[in-house]
Amino acid sequence: MALRLVELVIPATSVDAVAELASVGGVLGRWDDQLAGDLTLIRMLVDVQQTELLLDDLEHRFGNTDGFRVILLPIEATLPRPAEPSKEPTGGVQSTKLFERISREELYHDIAESADISWVFATQVVLATMVAAVGLIRDDTAIIIGAMVIAPLLGPNMSLCFATCLGDIELARRALKANAVGLTIALAASLFIGLVFAIDPEGPAVASRTSVSGGDIVLALASGCAGVLAFTAGAPSALIGVMVAVALLPPFAVFGLLLANGEIELAVGALMLVATNVICVNLAGVLTFQVQGVRPRTWWEADRAKKAMRVGVATWSTLLLILIALIALAATNS
Repeated sequence: MALRLVELVIPATSVDAVAELASVGGVLGRWDDQLAGDLTLIRMLVDVQQTELLLDDLEHRFGNTDGFRVILLPIEATLPRPAEPSKEPTGGVQSTKLFERISREELYHDIAESADISWVFATQVVLATMVAAVGLIRDDTAIIIGAMVIAPLLGPNMSLCFATCLGDIELARRALKANAVGLTIALAASLFIGLVFAIDPEGPAVASRTSVSGGDIVLALASGCAGVLAFTAGAPSALIGVMVAVALLPPFAVFGLLLANGEIELAVGALMLVATNVICVNLAGVLTFQVQGVRPRTWWEADRAKKAMRVGVATWSTLLLILIALIALAATNS
C-alpha cells in the first residue's frame, strides 16, 4: 500500500476545524506539534488514493487562512504496518470515487517540469538525436534504443495531455513551446549529421521508419495509455518501456537524415510516422488522464477543462482520421 505524509501548518485556533473535514476520516495516523507564532503542525498519514481528497478539503477550508501551508511527502515504509483502508471514502463522502493514482498536485509537480525549456532539455535533445543518428547510420538497434531511453520529447507531450485535462492554458502553451523547440533542435542536429555522413535509405533501421501502418497506430495509442498510467501510478521506471515503444526522436532523426541526403519521398514517410506517434500519444494520453479522474478542483476550472477536453479530443481525433486517410491513400497508390 502506497502511503503519503501530509504536513499541515495552520493557526492553532483552526486545529479543531480539521476534524470536521470529511476526508479526515480516511487518515491512518495523526500527530500534532506546536510551532512558534501560534501555529500548529499536523502530520497525517494517508493512503495515496485518499491524498487528493484530503488536499482538496484542506485547501478549500484553509486556503485563505494566514499561515496555511501543506507539504506532501512520500513514505517508503512505516511500522507497525497500517491496516488496508476501505476502497470507499470515509466520513460520509461515499459518492466520491477513489482512483488508483497519485494526487493531482503530485502529477502536476512531476509532469509540469518536463514542459520547461532549459539548457539541459536542449542538450538532451541534441545528444539523443546524435545517438539516434549514429545508430541509424550504423544500423545498430542497441544504439537506437539508447536514444529512445533518453526520450526528451515524451515529457512535453505528457504535459500537453495533462494541461488539456485540467484546462491549464499556460501549461499547454509551455508544452507546445517545448515540443516546437525540441523538434527544431532535433531537425537541425539531424540535418547537420545528414550533411556530414551518408545514410543508406535501404538499411533496415531506416527503412522501417519511412512508412506507417495500422500496427504503428495501435502501438502509439497503447503506448500513450501506458505512459499516462506510469505517471499516475507514480512509477517512472515503467516509462522506459514506453520510451522504447513509441520514441519520437528516431523517426524524426530519419526524417532529417533523409532530407539532408535528398531522399524527399522517404523523408515524408518518416515524418508521417512522427505525426502518427505524436497524434496517437496525445489522444490516448488525454483520454487516459480523463478515465483516471484527473480533473481540476473547483467547478469553474472544471467547466474550462471540459471545453478544453472537447477541443483536444476533437482535434486529435480529426488529425488521426486525416492521417489514416492519407495512409490508406498511399497504400492504394503503391
